Amino acid sequence: MNKMIEAARRFFGKPFFRDPRTLVGLWLLLPVVAALMKMEKCNNFLIFKYVFWHTWQQLPLYDPYPAEYGDTNHYGPFFSLVVAPFAVVPHWLGLLLWEVMLAMALYVAVRRLPLAWGKQVFIYWFCAHELLTALFMSQFNIAIAAVIVGAFVAVERGKDGTAAFLIMLGTFVKLYGIVGLAFFLFSRHKARFALALAGWAAVFFALPMLISSPEYIVGQYQAWYDSLAAKNADNMFSGGTNQSLLGLVRKISGCPSYSDLWLIVPGLAAFAAPYLRLGQWRHLAFRCAFLASTLLFVVLFSTGSESSTYIIALTGAAVWYVSSPWKRSRLDVGLMVFAFILTSMSPSDLFPAYIRKHWVQPYALKALPCVLIWLKLVYEMLTRDYSPRPAAQTTPPHAAA
Repeated sequence: MNKMIEAARRFFGKPFFRDPRTLVGLWLLLPVVAALMKMEKCNNFLIFKYVFWHTWQQLPLYDPYPAEYGDTNHYGPFFSLVVAPFAVVPHWLGLLLWEVMLAMALYVAVRRLPLAWGKQVFIYWFCAHELLTALFMSQFNIAIAAVIVGAFVAVERGKDGTAAFLIMLGTFVKLYGIVGLAFFLFSRHKARFALALAGWAAVFFALPMLISSPEYIVGQYQAWYDSLAAKNADNMFSGGTNQSLLGLVRKISGCPSYSDLWLIVPGLAAFAAPYLRLGQWRHLAFRCAFLASTLLFVVLFSTGSESSTYIIALTGAAVWYVSSPWKRSRLDVGLMVFAFILTSMSPSDLFPAYIRKHWVQPYALKALPCVLIWLKLVYEMLTRDYSPRPAAQTTPPHAAA
């Protein structure tokens, strides 16, 4: 394995693969390819753009419309304004611009991370295939990853208003954005942050009323809650969704009679426990570890997670790998290889179809590598010292506080 890793490092260490123009070109090419291949079969994008038109016409947002698209909408009323610029132009142009917007949003968010360019390069290459998987589904989860990363970056730069804007944007579209509150304690202006959160929440709640009516929007928020509750129940044993830690345990055990709270509550405790290490908060690497944990947690503990949701989790895995102040071990490298093969590659035609159809999908095994990475990440956050290391130091001491 070491020889393969060194060969890969030499290959991707060539200037071409590290050139910003190469990475921008790749992340522009992928959405164009996805849009062209899915132009005639883009059900998710049809759902998205009809959120705008149904809001404009004040039609129920969460009813089925089989003449227009399959499945049903599960995005909030505010999403009608987010998708509006892509809904009012010709279909082909709207889809193309939508895909490009998603990819560029995540590209810019990663580019703003307080990490060296070489580490950002690793994130771009490692996540490229998973990005393409999400783009084939026109998934807003790409933007959710960008929102979470962007909120972290904004807090790091002391731009609490921007962080609040991004968190509420993600929350009012798909709820996932609420996990950006994990960075609240790292803010240097908590009162300002809290006021900005309240202000943006009020704005985003009311804005869709501009293209409909107050009574309609209030009613649709209630309908949104009902649709999410019903979807959560449907997802329990769904083959395509619940590709999470919750789904992994439930599908392998085959037990329908327990509450997911038996997993969610310990998961929340494990997620929050590193906050107790107050002495580590001052280290950038520790805060980046919280970003990685947040990106992984929101996918692993959601029954709505599906294959294309993993652009969020794999971004977290990549941040985990590159942001530590110590040299990564062979186990860490093995976990990343495992994640790339099973999590990222399993939906593709390069992965054995029999294993995918009979093992990976039915038992939510796509989640397994990310579960192992998250557990190791939590262990590191509870035991390691995240203070900066001299370049020559490769084996970090453990810290008790």
